[in-house]
Amino acid sequence: MDPILMLIGALMLVISIILSPLSSRLGMPVLLIFLAVGMLAGEDGPGGVVFDDFQLAFLIGNLALAVILLDGGMRTRAATFRVGLRPALLLATIGVFITAIGAALVAYWVFELHWMTALLVGAIISSTDAAAVFSLLQGRGLNLNERVSATLEIESGSNDPMAIFLTVMLVTLISDEQLTQGWEGLLMLVKQFGIGSVMGVAGGLLIVSVTNRMRLMPAMYPLLVAAAGMALFAATNSIEGSGFLAIYLAGVVIGNRPVRMMPMILQVHDGLAWLAQLSLFLILGLLITPSEMIPVAGGALVLSLAMIFVIRPVAVLTTIWPFGFNRRELFFICWVGLRGAVPIVLALFPIMAGLPEAQLLFHIAFFVVLVSLLVQGTSLAPLARKLKLEVPAGDEPDLRLPLNVPNAGDHELMLFPLRGPQWQEPTPLSELRLPANTAIAGVFRDSHCHAPVPQLAVTSGDVLAVFATPSLLTELGKSLSGRQIPQHLAERRFFGDFVLHGDALLSDLEQVYGIQLDGTLPSELSLAQCFAKLTKGHPVVGDQVELDQVTLVARATDADRVTKVGLKMIGEEN
Repeated sequence: MDPILMLIGALMLVISIILSPLSSRLGMPVLLIFLAVGMLAGEDGPGGVVFDDFQLAFLIGNLALAVILLDGGMRTRAATFRVGLRPALLLATIGVFITAIGAALVAYWVFELHWMTALLVGAIISSTDAAAVFSLLQGRGLNLNERVSATLEIESGSNDPMAIFLTVMLVTLISDEQLTQGWEGLLMLVKQFGIGSVMGVAGGLLIVSVTNRMRLMPAMYPLLVAAAGMALFAATNSIEGSGFLAIYLAGVVIGNRPVRMMPMILQVHDGLAWLAQLSLFLILGLLITPSEMIPVAGGALVLSLAMIFVIRPVAVLTTIWPFGFNRRELFFICWVGLRGAVPIVLALFPIMAGLPEAQLLFHIAFFVVLVSLLVQGTSLAPLARKLKLEVPAGDEPDLRLPLNVPNAGDHELMLFPLRGPQWQEPTPLSELRLPANTAIAGVFRDSHCHAPVPQLAVTSGDVLAVFATPSLLTELGKSLSGRQIPQHLAERRFFGDFVLHGDALLSDLEQVYGIQLDGTLPSELSLAQCFAKLTKGHPVVGDQVELDQVTLVARATDADRVTKVGLKMIGEEN
């Protein structure tokens, strides 16, 4: 490889990483910065690099998306499937089909395309992008309520097969390689979903088994999972299944099973996912020539705005309205129909098939993605806070180090920095209320390690080293809270001053707090039953029920049942 090209590529990576902090300062998605750097380095930019190797871009795009989906899957909790699986699957199938048809109608009208080519445009831009959704939800400090976050994450991770099926089928039809029977198209879709699902679950279980049986250097475990995931992705594609769906489901299986060195695996894969996103968007930025997009800019803008303000809302409201989402949640899901790398990668299919209008389709897809990231991506965090969809996040340690020793079980060494008002006054270690099956390993202060003797007082600025199991993270985080949180998400402000049991009856509230119920809810209902009725059986933390002058807030859930309820006066801001 030409050393100059290597130098240019490395410098692009360095510049993109250095500029990434601008994302939070300017309120824009970091993916836009990667795209911008690629475009500036390209043919129309100061860099002047001419890059038109679509085959290489397609290969890099597929590998990068596989890495991103594996990481996203490992961070998806299986518990979220109870509230997000059914609506997400409807959005990922019927929703994608509705989006493709709607986009095709607009493209047919705006660009005066043949109806088959217009359908291909709709198919290419029909799926939301896991890379964009995962990076924006996890990278912007947003902790959305479980119903919304689960639906968005599962949808974005599982809607690629439908978009790929529609794109491949239409490319095949347009290129005159006619499918002989209509059922062959349906068979292709069944293969994509069926084989992808089976391979994903089976492959994930196999990766977990192999990883737990191996005794390796700690640094080898993340590499083993990454290599095995890529092998699964390639194997599934080779037998006509959806490799994207398979590697996402494998990630879900891995992330929800006991796996040796899991914190280290997640930490390394976080870096791999960012490298994949960065490389992917740089390559895509290089591929595009901005001057060639000018002729399609007007029509593509109309299509983009139609996708955001009409087509996505229609797809969402048509599919998920029966699942207990309130108006604020529905509005947000309608808005977060983010387009990212997937539509651009799918737009490479017509180019490689040699379709006559392939370049036009590529430019349309790129423009739609650009508008989506600019309009939807930049407004995501402010809108979530405006709609009050955030819930208080659990406190995580600054560092988690698994103890790769058989006798230690799943214990880890966790480092908690002590910050905030509660640690201004020195507190002896003997007075700390820590969960059972934990032990303080030491206290770090001014670069010195102090033995954890009971009389040692800890204060703000100290770092506490604790041995504990991952199951105790939430409880430990509450005891050693070291994270400064926004005032509106402080526990007492969000949940209220009083904590009630989910089994308490509404009649108990009437007697104790003097609340006069209006008769819409029977007084013999328990608080848990009230939330179940409101949410059609799937309550999540942060759900609210307003009764007379008080608001009930779901504080803790177990499966589909609210176990703890906060009570606060109506009028208190979240």
